[in-house]
Amino acid sequence: MSIDITGLPAERIVFEASPLAELATALHALAEPGHHPGMQGWVTATTAALKPDLADRLIQADFLWRNTFSDIFMPVAALPECDGHPGATLTEDLDLLDRLSDEQFVAAALEFSCSSRYAAGLPSPLVDRARHDVVLDLAASRGPQQLGFTQRLLADPPTVRAWVRRLLEDCDEAFFADTWRRVHVHLAADARHKTEILRHKGLEEALTAVSAALSLTEAAGGGTRIEADKLSHGTTTAVAPGVSPGVTFVPSHHTWPHLMVLYAPAWRPTVLYPVAGPEAARPAPVEVLKLRLEALAHPVRLRLCRNIARAPYTTSELAHANDLSAPEVSRHLAVLKKAGLITTRRRGRYVLHQLDVTVVARLGSDFLEGILR
Repeated sequence: MSIDITGLPAERIVFEASPLAELATALHALAEPGHHPGMQGWVTATTAALKPDLADRLIQADFLWRNTFSDIFMPVAALPECDGHPGATLTEDLDLLDRLSDEQFVAAALEFSCSSRYAAGLPSPLVDRARHDVVLDLAASRGPQQLGFTQRLLADPPTVRAWVRRLLEDCDEAFFADTWRRVHVHLAADARHKTEILRHKGLEEALTAVSAALSLTEAAGGGTRIEADKLSHGTTTAVAPGVSPGVTFVPSHHTWPHLMVLYAPAWRPTVLYPVAGPEAARPAPVEVLKLRLEALAHPVRLRLCRNIARAPYTTSELAHANDLSAPEVSRHLAVLKKAGLITTRRRGRYVLHQLDVTVVARLGSDFLEGILR
């Protein structure tokens, strides 16, 4: 995921918390608690306290936050006059949401209908019959609840928008107001801290402080980019015509292990990043994760891992134990070493190979972080 920031002044980069974005991540945690094992207590208590009517309405709209983080939760990114600054309260953020045009709201709410063509600038289903039919067909594949919601949204956007706002206000009354009081001071402090790093140490240091998955790179033909190490691919620019120039970084308490990048055409690039999550363990980059999974996919290498997990072995010992030639064992060990799965040390004239148990033990969590990020 790449954001072109060539020529962008540092003061156009904003770190600021958003109540509406935080509500969306909280709703996602309620819908997909398996993604957020550290929040099981909060999820269980909140779910148990929900009134049946509110719980039913959340199910009707959960495609807005279950599978994708809908852009409707960052309306500030579509409003150039805001310069990337979210509302200070949920009401202010919802007022910003009300300022989106029907076409903007519908396109963002039905993001599931464009998936891999998210950044292609597809026509609105409100005005393009072909998109209208595609959206309904995709909604039908998600089930009757989503189909019904999509039909109502396409037929009467103002009514559905009012329904969504009321739903989010009821969530605030039921549980989110207390949650926001608990986390917003910490989020605001994190945003201030990242801003100070940006001012005094530069963008590269600030990105490192935000997430190990973010980096600053120089393009081959010139220019500067923010790169997000994610399985999904996309590009955008922080200096597009008609868009408030800049990038907004939004800290979140409920987001880990996700790192979300908003890169829709004509919207300001926005990064939603986790605060105080277990990411400090520095998850493996996606390319390293791929190398490790491919290295372990070979049956011979799995057999070698079985040996060297128990004790260090020389190449000759592994060849003898597995009825292989020494050169064949060396080739397989080279693949495992390149993937960072084994360590080697010399004892006299012998070289001993051993499985790095710590790295292998993290492989499952690295895999989940990589695909969920």
